[in-house]
Amino acid sequence: MITRRSALLSTPFLLSATRVFAQQPVPQPPETLKTVLDRAAGLEPLKVVLVYRNGQPLAERAFNGRSLTASSNIKSASKSIISCLVGIAIDRKLLEGPDQKIAPILKADLPRNPDPRIHEITVGNLLSMQAGLSRMSGPNYGRWVASPNWVRFALSEPFDGEPGGEMLYSTASTHLLSAVLTRVGAKSTLALARDWLEPVDGFRIGAWERDPQGIYLGGNQMAMSARSLMAFGELYRNGGKTGEGRQVVSKSWIDQSWAPRTNSRFSGDAYGYGWFMRRMGGEDVKFGWGYGGQMVYVVPSLDMTVVMTSNESGPSARNGYRDQLHDLLAEIVNVTRTA
Repeated sequence: MITRRSALLSTPFLLSATRVFAQQPVPQPPETLKTVLDRAAGLEPLKVVLVYRNGQPLAERAFNGRSLTASSNIKSASKSIISCLVGIAIDRKLLEGPDQKIAPILKADLPRNPDPRIHEITVGNLLSMQAGLSRMSGPNYGRWVASPNWVRFALSEPFDGEPGGEMLYSTASTHLLSAVLTRVGAKSTLALARDWLEPVDGFRIGAWERDPQGIYLGGNQMAMSARSLMAFGELYRNGGKTGEGRQVVSKSWIDQSWAPRTNSRFSGDAYGYGWFMRRMGGEDVKFGWGYGGQMVYVVPSLDMTVVMTSNESGPSARNGYRDQLHDLLAEIVNVTRTA
C-alpha cells in the first residue's frame, strides 16, 4: 500500500526535488567597497585609491607595495588646479573674468607680426582648450619644451583653429594661464597657490617644473600626494569651502568650471574650465585626468570624492587603462550609493 509518506520518499520524487533545489541560485554576498578594491589590486599600474563621502574617508588603499603618503606626478590633473587659481584671481579682481583678452597681459611675448586672431583669445578660451592655437601636447610637446621661451613659442605657432572653436587639447594653453597668473599676481604661480590654497587642510604642491623664464608649467609635471589631491577635490565638492567653512574659491566659479563648453574629440567627454564630465555608475561625475591615470573624481549628487593615482610612465587612454579606472569609479559609486 502506497501511503503519502512513502510517495514523498519515492525515488522519482526525490530526483524531482533534487532538480528543483539544484536550480536555485546560490546566494552571493553583497558587493562591498572592500571587495571592489580587492579586485582593483589586479590593475598593475594602480598606486592609491582614496574614497571620501561627506568629507569622511570610506577607504584609503595603497596597492602593489606603494605608499599612501608618497608623491606622484599628477600630470594633467594639475590643469584643474590651474583653473582654480584663475577663479581665485577673478574672485580677487586680479582678472576681469573669463572673457578678458590675454594679449594685453602677455604683450611682451607676442610675435612681431602676430596672426590677428591672437587678439581674440580670452582667458576662458584657454581654460576650455578653445584658443585655436597650435596644439603643444602629443607630438608637438617635445619641441615646445625644448624651445628657449615656452610662452613666446606657443603664441608664435600657426593657428590650428579659431578662438572659441573646437577643443584643441594643449598643455600650452594652461601654461599661458600660468604666465597670466604670474603677471597679474606679481608672484610665481607656485607662490600664489601656496598663498591662496593655504587654508585647505592637507593641500600641498611638492616639486613642480618651470620653463626657462621661471614660469611654473601650467598643467603638467606637478608632484602631489593622493591625499593632497583629495584635499583639492574636497574643496570643489564642498562648494569652494574648507572643512571649517572658509570660502577659498567662489561656488560660482566651480559652477562655471563644471558647465560643459566643448567636447573632447578623443573621448567624447564634455569639458568645462579644466574639468571633464561624463556619467559613471548612473551619476554625473566631474573629473580631472592626468597621463598614466592620475584621477580626481567628484560626484556631487553623492557628496563623494575619489582619487586614484597610478604609475605615470605609461599611457592610460589608448591602452584602455583609463576606461578601467572609470569602470572602477562606477563600481565604487554603485556599492556606496546606499551606504
